[in-house]
Amino acid sequence: MYPAIETEIKVDYQDINSKTIDRWVLNDWEWGKPISAEEFAAAKRGEWRVLLTPTKPVPKTWFGQLIGKQLLGLASGGGQQMPIFAALGAVCTVLDYSVEQLNSERRVAERENYQIETVKADMTKPLPFADESFDIVFHPVSNGYVREVEPIWRECFRVLKPGGVLLAGFDNGINFLFDGDDETNVINALPFDPIANPDHKRQLEAIDGGMQFSHTLDEQIGGQLRAGFTLTDLYEDTNGSGRLHNMNIPCYIATRAIKLG
Repeated sequence: MYPAIETEIKVDYQDINSKTIDRWVLNDWEWGKPISAEEFAAAKRGEWRVLLTPTKPVPKTWFGQLIGKQLLGLASGGGQQMPIFAALGAVCTVLDYSVEQLNSERRVAERENYQIETVKADMTKPLPFADESFDIVFHPVSNGYVREVEPIWRECFRVLKPGGVLLAGFDNGINFLFDGDDETNVINALPFDPIANPDHKRQLEAIDGGMQFSHTLDEQIGGQLRAGFTLTDLYEDTNGSGRLHNMNIPCYIATRAIKLG
């Protein structure tokens, strides 16, 4: 008889997040609802808005002319932003690790008869695109599901053309301090990291929250600067609902940064 061999099977945390977001989308998640045909038609007429953070529209001046621009929606599936950009004449590629978010993109593209390249990939790995492929990278709040963000900024810099623009939204860490019910009690120290801290992992499991991580502004904004970007503008935003929102406490930041030629 040979001795039994115990095999430890480790699940990549990004696979957990992919399956979690698929569940959320199937359960009517706010950020997984595609735009309507009416909203697409309005965008074609020049009436549109897109979000990087929960409530504040991105200034249209951040984009410049979109006709013919190569635009990457990074972790931006769901059929909310990419259809708008397609309606405005951009050539769109969307990368996401959620099958359901990408399915939404394909359904809207088929409904509205435009072309979009959909790529299922993990943004923590090298992006599957050649150097200097895009004019714009649009990256709404999503890197809170990633443990290390600085490699993502470096990849964004690599795939952007000289003069290209990175538009990014992210949290500032405040939400991770509080309990999940009424945002009254500060219960966590930072960083919030469910890989390093079992209590953080238990908190997320209790709410089917996937694997989420806090990040500092040094990582978020400083990381963009160290990747080579030049910051040109930013704004803050609130949660959109809840006690912190009602107290007008900003928990999110959107940034515009360029890759100088």
